[in-house]
Amino acid sequence: MKDKLIVLIGGGGFVGRYVAQELLAAGARLRIAQRRPRDAWFLKPLGGLGQTQFVAADVTRPETIAAAVAGADAVVNLAGVLKGDFDGVNTAGARTVATAARAAGVASLVHFSALGAEGDSASAYGRSKAAGEAAVRQAFPEAVILRPSFVFGREDQFTNRFAAMLGMGPVVPVLRAGVRFQPVYVVDVARAVAAVLAAPEQSAGQAYALGGPDTLTMAELLHWLAGATGHKPAFAELPDPLGALIAMLPGTPITRDQWRMLQADNVAGDAPGLAALGIVPTPLASVASTWLVRYRRNGRFARLAA
Repeated sequence: MKDKLIVLIGGGGFVGRYVAQELLAAGARLRIAQRRPRDAWFLKPLGGLGQTQFVAADVTRPETIAAAVAGADAVVNLAGVLKGDFDGVNTAGARTVATAARAAGVASLVHFSALGAEGDSASAYGRSKAAGEAAVRQAFPEAVILRPSFVFGREDQFTNRFAAMLGMGPVVPVLRAGVRFQPVYVVDVARAVAAVLAAPEQSAGQAYALGGPDTLTMAELLHWLAGATGHKPAFAELPDPLGALIAMLPGTPITRDQWRMLQADNVAGDAPGLAALGIVPTPLASVASTWLVRYRRNGRFARLAA
């Protein structure tokens, strides 16, 4: 990948920053394309002089994407939304990127989808991601599709969100206690992108389900986080009718569509994943303590009970 120009659509986001680090370390030149380029300027010091470019681009404005991918050797589309304009970003936006990459003669395209991307998904998010995959396949058949489970890492909205909840009161409500996740470390996801782009002929047209080595239920995840942060709340597993009602109320931490997403497990199963790309998945417990320390009950220097 040395000196190849790789465009990261949405490269300043949570996953994008780690993808950028992997590709910069491999010697690639990067063009970070997103709505507000200044939000990604923190990436500048990670590369050498002139190794990183920044351009304004929006997947809902095809002309900006066409300009962003011009002259690129590869494109990685990280753009996506968990709420809001699903069809405009997750579906039409995916088509826009794939179409522009094909028109520009780009050799490789990596498209980020998600586990649970199914045409018959109960959630609009899942259906929009499935439609996005189909649009990418139609415009750029050789594209590689990555379907990560919930991604964890220092800046995530997964472990941090739940860990913060544990200190908010003596009782923590648990929605969908039995639903299963296979959380994947953000560094492993970034390494998957680098592996695909390092040997594009081996992965062309493939889809990979990216899950970590641990499969946890919602209840197990919360109990583990409580132990990791020294909190001892009482957990109240809510029945589904009450959970559905909460999701319908304004101002709650879960939307109706996110509630629908929780109706199905989020696991990789037997699909090709990290192992097929030569990556050993990282367990949550081996790295999460480095950022969960901030949520410890009596401060970051408190001792945890044995």
